Parts: sequence; structure tokens; C-alpha cells
Amino acid sequence: MDIPLSLKTKHIQLLSDLRSSPNSRAFLVLVMKVGRTVTRHLRTSTASLKAEQVTKARTRLDSIEELHAHLIRTQFHTDPSSISPVIKAYALSSYSLHKAQHAFHQIEQPNVLVFNHMIRGFSQSDQPNEAIRMYDQMYRQGLAVPDNLSIIFALKACGRAKDVLCCKKIHGHASKLGFARYLYVSNTLIHAYSFCDELSLARNVFDGMTDKDLVSWNSLICGYSCFNRYREVLGLFDAMQEAGVKADSVTMVKVILSCSFLDEWEIGDSMAKYIEDNHVDIDVYLGNSLIDMYGRRGLLDLAQNVFDRMRKKNLVSWNTMIISYAKAKNLVMARKHFHEMPQRDVISWTSMITGYSRANRFEDAVKLFREMMVAKVKPDEITVASVLSACAHLGTVNVGAAIHDYVRHHGVKADIYVGNALIDMYCKCGVVERALEVFYEMKEKDSVSWTSLITGLAVNGSANSAIDLFSHMLSKGFHPIHGTFVGILLACTHAGLVDEGLEYFESMTKVYGLTPEMKHYGCVVDLLSRAGNLDKAYEFINAMPITPNVVVWRILLSACKLHGNVDLAEIATNKLLKLDPSNNGNYVLLSNIYSSSDRWGDAKQIRELIQVSDVPNPAGWSSIELMITDDSRDTCVVQSEKRMQGTLI
Repeated sequence: MDIPLSLKTKHIQLLSDLRSSPNSRAFLVLVMKVGRTVTRHLRTSTASLKAEQVTKARTRLDSIEELHAHLIRTQFHTDPSSISPVIKAYALSSYSLHKAQHAFHQIEQPNVLVFNHMIRGFSQSDQPNEAIRMYDQMYRQGLAVPDNLSIIFALKACGRAKDVLCCKKIHGHASKLGFARYLYVSNTLIHAYSFCDELSLARNVFDGMTDKDLVSWNSLICGYSCFNRYREVLGLFDAMQEAGVKADSVTMVKVILSCSFLDEWEIGDSMAKYIEDNHVDIDVYLGNSLIDMYGRRGLLDLAQNVFDRMRKKNLVSWNTMIISYAKAKNLVMARKHFHEMPQRDVISWTSMITGYSRANRFEDAVKLFREMMVAKVKPDEITVASVLSACAHLGTVNVGAAIHDYVRHHGVKADIYVGNALIDMYCKCGVVERALEVFYEMKEKDSVSWTSLITGLAVNGSANSAIDLFSHMLSKGFHPIHGTFVGILLACTHAGLVDEGLEYFESMTKVYGLTPEMKHYGCVVDLLSRAGNLDKAYEFINAMPITPNVVVWRILLSACKLHGNVDLAEIATNKLLKLDPSNNGNYVLLSNIYSSSDRWGDAKQIRELIQVSDVPNPAGWSSIELMITDDSRDTCVVQSEKRMQGTLI
């Protein structure tokens, strides 16, 4: 395209002035280094935009400022063509965007080129609405006629601002000016509508395009993926293959991600084969997506193979491998990657701590947390929730309290999961008053918060308080969960409230639609047995819709010893010997029951049977403790894992 005569004249005049000024040669070198004034219309292509980004990266701000100063001295700072490279360099840096705005306002008659620099600069800054305002100023006041670049930059600003009305308006301008059918304008429209969650409009633009390229397909695929429309992503990929368009790494990242979220592992494997067969470049993002897909399925050999093949790895790559191994409880390999990674962030440490906690290696979790503190890595709320869970199981209230103080004084976000973990820790360590303080300080609570405190009060001897708290929970509109009924049944057991406990148990199904689990049946057996209603407990066991496990029968056997019921003790023991024949405790309990009933011969026979059977002596443990599921711990740790996985995507 020919350069306008007026623009040529201005450039010639500028260069003439530069040559006649002192240090002219040096200044001309400076101008050449900064970059020539744009004297032609740029084509709207991805390559040209990338080239501009490279130019921006190479431009030194101090050189631009020197050029700007010279233009001010020579009175050319009001000429749009002369000041254009200065505004462009300023606008493409977030640190100097205000300088671009100042220079722009000094121009007498801005042309489309400088408007485009400003619109582009604001569109990629944290002020996209300012880009829209400048576009409106140019269009409404007729200061310059927008070109295809103006449309593209303004649409990107609309997408970032999520302003669908503005997007529609500029779409109309593009149609009026004849740019709507330009490939790159159409691609930007798809992108902008997608960001505004107007996927139907994006699809309309896509379907109306006579020519589509890979960017067109990727723009729509990314839009669907952004709003969790994973089925549509897979459908678009199929259509893309029918159209003969070869996917790239951007496409495959979204497709693999969709397979992972939909658990479409067969499709995921076929996509991995597509990547292999079509030699799709496995960049760091695609590599991380493949590792995550394999890690979710426990296919660690395949995940490791992808990891080893990746030419470039980032923190997410290492963290995904650690999380995958930790989830599979292969903590040896998880720790190996942890030690080998070139640098660690809070997710790296948290992944290992959570892995140890989930594998019941609580001492290792606390030890690693101490190492994290020595390394001066600030924990986040996920780390804190995980290590507090470990402290709860170890009963290390001093460590847990120290972590609590750290949260208070170092700006760690005390979210609902941290609060729940603190309640659980203090209750398990017997410091219920501190648990109550945490509970009432929490700005936000959920059913787990109430459940943790109800259960904590029940097992720490405050059964009536637990029952009152349950009533308060219901009055606040919180829906009880399975763990809530474990806590309230324990409270009724300790308080001897048999009828009330049975009513709560029946309400699980009738009122709250919860199907009782083995732990609830065990609690009811314990409730009846402790009250001396052994026959009712036995009838209840026989009427259970699920097969009683060893814990249920052992609860009954223990109660038989307490109340001296030899007949039921023999029945319970026979059940236990079938279910758990190697447990020494079953024999010992029955022997003690015979002894308490002065049936010394039977007691002797049982002890001889122990010796003949060579049954090992088990470690001491409590039946009731086995019945209680740690809902708050599971919630915190599982939530930690999900939130960390979320950062990988």
C-alpha cells in the first residue's frame, strides 16, 4: 500500500530536523534502535501481533523517553505520526501506560494508528474498560475511522471486561465497516463472546464463517472448556477431525482436560494415541494435562513416562507428579520427586503433607510441616488444614495450638476448612473450650463445623451440650450429614437417652433422607447395650438390612461381659470367630465372661483353645473409636486435594 503524501512529507521534515541538530548521527541511531515510525497499515495476523510483542520486549524504556524528550524539544510531540512509536512503546508496558495516555492527550488530531496503540495497551492492562471508552471516543466523535485492528483490540477489551453489550455493538460496527468477515476479526469475536459466557453467540459467529482456521476451532473449544461445557468440547473435536483440521497442543490440552473431568478414560486414551500418531508437540501445558489424567487413574507408569519425555517442566509438572504419587499412597516416589525438584512452592510442601496425612503417617506430616517452617515457606489454608488433621490424630495439642497462633498472626486465610480442622483438633485433644471459641469466632460455618463440635462435645462428656447444639444447628437451617448422627447417637449413649437416640436414628431416613451406614447401626447397638437392653440389641442386629461387621458383634460381646449375659456372649463369639478368627480379644472376652459367671471349666477350655490355635495377641484398641468416622478430617484433606488439583489445570 502506498504511503500517504502528507505522511511522507512529515517524515522527511522530521529527519531533516534531526540531521541538522547537534549529535544528529547519534540520535538517528537511537531512532533506528527504538523502531521506525509505522508508515504502513499492518495486516491483522497472529504473526504480526507476536512480532509487536517481541518489539515491545526489546525496546528500552529509557531510549523511548529520550526520543519523547527530543520530540517535545523539536515540537513534534503533537504530530501523531512522529509520536506514534513513543505511544506504542509506552502503551505496551503496564508501568508506562499512564505516560502513553499523557502523550496521547497532547496530540492535536489523533489518527487511527495512535488510537490503536492506546486501545491495545488498555485492552491488555487491568483497565479494559478504558480501551472501550477510547474506542467509543474515536468512533462517536469521528476523530478517526476504525480499522480492523481497532475492532480486534476493542473486542479483546470487551472480552476481558465481560461486557457483552459492548461486544455486540462493536460486532455491528465491524459488519458496517466490512470487517466482520475478516478471519481474524471473526476469531476475535468468538473469543470475546466466549469470555462473556455468550457461547451461543460465539457459536453463531463460528457457524457463519466461510473460512475457518485452527484458531477459529481453538477459540470456540477454549470457550466451551472455560465454562465447563466438556461434552461440547469433545463434540467440537470430532467435528474438527471431520473437517480435516489437525489439532495442536492448545486443542489437546482442552480435550484431555474434558476427558479427565468427564471420566471418559477410553476417549482420553484415544486422544493420547492421537497426540502420538500426529506428532503433536507435548509442551509443558499438554504434558501437565496428560500427567494429571494418568495420575487421576493411578496409571503412574504412564504419567512418569510423559514427565520424563517433557523437554521443559515447570512447578506444576513436578507438583502434579507428587500429587499423583501421594494419592496412590506411593510416598516413596512422591518424596523422591519432592527432593529432586529444582524449586518448591507451597503446593509442593502441601502435597506431601496432605499425602502423609491421608496415608495415616501423621508424624511424618507434622515433621515435614516443621521443615517447611524452617525453609521459610509460608503455608496457606490448605497446608494448615492438613497438618491440623495430623495433630488431631497424634493428640499433639501444643503443636496444633502453635499452628493456630501462626494462623492468627501471619495473615493465613482462616477459611471454613481451617476452622473445621481446628475444632476437630481441639476436640480430639480434649480441649473443648478452645474448640468452642473457634466455632463461635468463625464467620462462616457448614454442616461439618457443627458436626465436629457436636461429636467433640459428645465424646468429651458434654452429651447434653451436644444435643442442645444439634437442636441449634437445625434451627439455623443446616442440614445434618451422616457424621452428625454419629455424634448425636454417641451423645445419647453417654447420656443414657435410649428413646431419644432411637428417634434420632429413625429420623435419618424419614426426615433427612439419609441412609444409615454401619457406623450408625453400631452406635444404636452400643446405645441399647449400655442401657442393658441386650435382647433388643440382638434383635436390632438381626434386623439390620446390611450384614453386621466384627465391630458390631464386638460391641455386643463387650456389653455381655458388662451385664453377665453368657448366652448372648456365646452367640456373639461364634459370629466373631467366623468373621475374625485370628483376633485374640474375642477369646479373652468370652473367657472372662465365663469366669465372671463361675463357669471356670468353660473359661479354662477357651484359654486352652487360644494356646492350641496359636492366636496372636493384638494391640489394645477401642471398638467405639473404630465406629467414628473422622468427617472433618476427610472433608479437609479431600478438599485440599481437589483445590490443589484445581491449580494444575
